[in-house]
Amino acid sequence: MARLLVYYAHPGHQYSRVNSAMAKGAQSTSGITFVDLYAKYPRFDIDIDEEQALLKEHEVILFQHPLFWYSVPPIVKEWFDLVLEHGFAYGSGGNKLKNKIMMNAISAAGPQDAYSKDGYQRYPLRTFLTPIEQTAHLCNMQYSAPYILFSAIKAKEDDEIKIHVESYLQILEAIRDDLYDFEKAISLEFIKAENIPLKVLN
Repeated sequence: MARLLVYYAHPGHQYSRVNSAMAKGAQSTSGITFVDLYAKYPRFDIDIDEEQALLKEHEVILFQHPLFWYSVPPIVKEWFDLVLEHGFAYGSGGNKLKNKIMMNAISAAGPQDAYSKDGYQRYPLRTFLTPIEQTAHLCNMQYSAPYILFSAIKAKEDDEIKIHVESYLQILEAIRDDLYDFEKAISLEFIKAENIPLKVLN
């Protein structure tokens, strides 16, 4: 089994439909560690030692959040700035995260075709995740394709959201049970409910 750590970050959790449902399901999934960053650190007083200990205990680190002004929510950036220290995550002696896997589960307000050179967002969605991917690379981690729901604002409760949440929980359980095909996932641009890469068992 793979040890999975899920960090959830949504500054408007009480107004969320997609991420709150995903977080509720993740929190009740056995065999994984779930951390709600805004609930744990309402004043952003992040416990560096505790977070570094958590990272060392897990093999897959997943950040679940909405795409927030083309980036991560503020507390995730603060977490990166404080927890991924020189000598721990990178630099001289900074090999504590080597060979671990980082990934994101993201909701995006706009439709998929908006995230292209011809769309109104002007760039592919992965372009906005470049700092996260490079952070993983600097920390000697592998970055796996993110799980994404496009058009999240307009998504219907009993259709897109339900399917997206169910697929998210399938991903978490597959990672936990070592059935998620990271080798394939790392080569993909992003993951959606219809293309979850699972290992083929003989």
